[in-house]
Amino acid sequence: MSELGADPASMMRIISYFDELGESAADADTVVRSAAVLAECSVGSRWPSGTVIRYGALGDPLDSRGPHGPMTQDLEVWIERSGADHALDPVLLDRLRHTLRMVDVTSASRADLRLGDPAMIEVILSDKERREDRVRAVELLGLDPGRELRVLAIYAEDAGPVIELLERTCPGRFVRSVTSGNLTAVLMQAPFESRRLGDVLHAAIVAEHPASRRPSGGRGPWVGIGERVSVQAAPTSWIQARRALRFASSTVYGRRAVEFGRLGPLDLLADVPLERLLENRGVARINALAASAAGAQDVDTLEAFCVYGSLRRTAAELHVHHSTVASRLTHVEAEMDWDLGDSIDRFTATLVLMLRRMSLSSAELAASEIVGG
Repeated sequence: MSELGADPASMMRIISYFDELGESAADADTVVRSAAVLAECSVGSRWPSGTVIRYGALGDPLDSRGPHGPMTQDLEVWIERSGADHALDPVLLDRLRHTLRMVDVTSASRADLRLGDPAMIEVILSDKERREDRVRAVELLGLDPGRELRVLAIYAEDAGPVIELLERTCPGRFVRSVTSGNLTAVLMQAPFESRRLGDVLHAAIVAEHPASRRPSGGRGPWVGIGERVSVQAAPTSWIQARRALRFASSTVYGRRAVEFGRLGPLDLLADVPLERLLENRGVARINALAASAAGAQDVDTLEAFCVYGSLRRTAAELHVHHSTVASRLTHVEAEMDWDLGDSIDRFTATLVLMLRRMSLSSAELAASEIVGG
């Protein structure tokens, strides 16, 4: 590194250095030792299992114990310089982490591969991996690289029952990643169309996990469904699935499984930060109205009316007289300054209710640090 500057040519030399390591039969120890020799100082790595591999500037082992486990996003790598940092240290660390991940992928092909190995899933879903690495990971997982796949994002305290539900209700093969918090990624190769898949999953989840009338709207399970894409576009489907997840809700009239392709222009709302949703005047007023028991009943009735479209259909679904529905809607109109007979106000009411559901769900997703695209 002492012979390298901060120019693009020096950066490419580092990238090529690690590319050659990745294409060789080098193991994790060799990769870390080579990184230390290149950096001319101590370099280390730590896996979630607790395994640490460290080498000094001359390639001498400083601390290395036990066989390391499968890769996860929690792999740590670091440089221990006694003096000033080198301008290209971040590039070295990035390529070291990438190469160690590839070492694990390659090693998996020579060992007993466990279906759903987190290293395989990470490679397929990451947009930073090479094309050939993604194809190889797909093949190692037993998927067909020539067939389209889609990615699902499942939010649940326990994803196991949801995975079983998927396997019962949909044909195809599923590979589940190791859960990160309450989020689980599922790769799916099956002929289901997005709308049909969403409808089937929504109905199945509602049947096993009835909707909640609590203000929080419950804690899932929710499913975001990405579009069916080529293997190389799997990262895009994963982003779509997480964006769709923001629209899922466990409220009485919320949607448990949301297909990204069905959102259309509504997807633009996924870019609205949680703070903006909560600050919206309409959302704040509807939340204030729903704070009391009577107000919550009025809001539920409004949601039912926006779903079913008529007083009599809404009354039938709520098992009340249509005059009761009319009375509740009149109260909402007075509180919100709406005229539900007007198309613009009716659209506004529907939008406000959607934003309210998104704010409830987004608050929970944000607490789990999984909001984003």
